[in-house]
Amino acid sequence: MKLFSCQICGQTLYFENGSCLSCGHTVGFLPVEGRMVAVDPSGGGWTVAGTPTEDNAAPQQYKFCKNWELSACNWLVEDKGDGGEYCHACRHNHIVPDLSKKENVKRWQAIERAKRRLIYTLMELDLPVPISGDLPLVFDFLADAPSGKQAMTGHAKGLITIALTEADDAQREERRQRMGEAYRTLLGHFRHEVGHYYWDFLLADGPMLERYRTLFGDERVDYGDALERHYKNGAPENWAASFVSAYATMHPWEDWAETWAHYLHMIDSLETALGHGVPLAAPIFVGPLTQTPAENLFAAWIPLTVTLNAMSRSMGESDLYPFVLTAPVQEKLAFVHEVVSTQGRGFAA
Repeated sequence: MKLFSCQICGQTLYFENGSCLSCGHTVGFLPVEGRMVAVDPSGGGWTVAGTPTEDNAAPQQYKFCKNWELSACNWLVEDKGDGGEYCHACRHNHIVPDLSKKENVKRWQAIERAKRRLIYTLMELDLPVPISGDLPLVFDFLADAPSGKQAMTGHAKGLITIALTEADDAQREERRQRMGEAYRTLLGHFRHEVGHYYWDFLLADGPMLERYRTLFGDERVDYGDALERHYKNGAPENWAASFVSAYATMHPWEDWAETWAHYLHMIDSLETALGHGVPLAAPIFVGPLTQTPAENLFAAWIPLTVTLNAMSRSMGESDLYPFVLTAPVQEKLAFVHEVVSTQGRGFAA
């Protein structure tokens, strides 16, 4: 995640900010330009503050995403007079929980924060994020049913479901410990599930499918059998030699999704480090990180994770990134990097 600055006063702006703490301007994220901007009220809408116009032309009018009214979004939408009320991120929502329940609102807001970070990264990587066509990306954020049936996080043909209970820190941590996981976050769920989406979008029946099978295994292996076997027997004892997580051993699809999630962890964290001026152990391209060779990404990322883990321990916390990227895992990550760099060009929301 980049650092941004207020174009009026130069104050640092963060991705979730709703106002500039220095000059007091309302601020929002402008997805078409990939930046946070200060805005001025204008004719029932908003204009980018301090924007010069030529020949007395009217400045571009914007409005905030409809979810801004619920403190669930800070993205701007071009006011084209077409009635479009939702931003590039929120127009992907299909189902949201019952917002008349106070506890649902807080959890939904947390889910929306994680979702916006996901969509931002996909935009930065110039990946397609369609809302129509053969395989649109759609989100359901589901509460447990009144009967007590639990909502399940997952993916099916472009529909990503996030269980609302995952936004409850205590419940999510209880599940993490019960399932023996090293890491479990809302953003991690989004990154994992969208990995399944891009397997369908970029790999299925595509030119890189056979290379995928060589690295990850044959996805045609029965998923139900693999799932049952994994929960009965667990991961192989030596799983860490070739997989980024124990869950990745379950099925080639899950290995891909876990590896994809870690690729997004790496890309977003390296961009954050660059934005904050953190020295890195290897040169990486300041613009789109897809232009940086994979070996440079690893050479920068791995020492950074060591530092982050040491800092976390210094604060009395467990490791921030409790994973080891062995040579086979790096090879898989490099493949994801290649897929993103060569197969996914063209953001379209």
